[in-house]
Amino acid sequence: MQGKNIPPSVADNAKDALAAVYELTKILRSQTGCPWDKEQTPQSMRTNLLEEAYEAVDAMTNDDKAHVKEELGDVLFNTILMAYMYEQDGAFSVADVCNEIVQKLVRRHPHVFVCSDGVSEQRGNVKTGEAVIDQWDRIKEKVEKRERSNILDEVPSSYPPLLKARKYMDKASKKGFDWPSVAEALDKMEEEKKEVLEAIKDVENKLKETSCAKKKALTVSGSSPETDVAQLHLEEELGDLLFAVVNVCRKVNVDPAIALDRTNRKFYNRFCYVEDKMKENGISMDSEHTAEMLKTWNEAKKNNKKKC
Repeated sequence: MQGKNIPPSVADNAKDALAAVYELTKILRSQTGCPWDKEQTPQSMRTNLLEEAYEAVDAMTNDDKAHVKEELGDVLFNTILMAYMYEQDGAFSVADVCNEIVQKLVRRHPHVFVCSDGVSEQRGNVKTGEAVIDQWDRIKEKVEKRERSNILDEVPSSYPPLLKARKYMDKASKKGFDWPSVAEALDKMEEEKKEVLEAIKDVENKLKETSCAKKKALTVSGSSPETDVAQLHLEEELGDLLFAVVNVCRKVNVDPAIALDRTNRKFYNRFCYVEDKMKENGISMDSEHTAEMLKTWNEAKKNNKKKC
């Protein structure tokens, strides 16, 4: 009968609390559990896992501890739920997942655990985070035999482009393929910027030749084959510029995704402020009132105005 399941008790220690999440998961997936939970598969839950992870990161970025607690709980539940699905199918158990990560972390921390199987790759005293990462990679390659024919194949193909770019550069840098200094990385960025400007001029000239005022869609113009080729080249050059910017971020220890997220938030607050002020003053937001919008934008920028 629906609604007759007894939920696990709230625990006051981590061990029992984690066990309670597991027991709750089993109930939700049982015959008398939740129809939605029972319908899900690991494949259907992939997007949920990503969304919950992003929401947890968002809460951390806002330093909203209460929200962080909630969102990390969602990530934890989604992880256990997906692992339990595999347990039900007989592939592996939730305990196997937990044991696997414990064993892996012990193996990759020989500087912490004297019994670690990764001790063969320890090089003296490990005192910095960089040394830990270097040791970690050696253990993956030599002890776990995870060496691949191409080092970039270690980066998951499903990563978002911005993250993938940074990971590619990190991997290449480990093989010595990197700009020696930040200044040289910045020079490369300027070089790519010039090539973008040249590509833009080429597109503009092609559009003039075909009497087309502007491109009709992203990536291709739709006006002529020649213009489409120029537009695709521009797309390529802008990609190179973005890649170069990501590399500069990496060289100065800035995560480009987080940096862009901060800018997105800043733009949101300032633009919403402009929008609200223009409405208050009865001024329409269009190209004829750009000066008023810019004035209000600078006001928001100067006073650090926020939407909420």
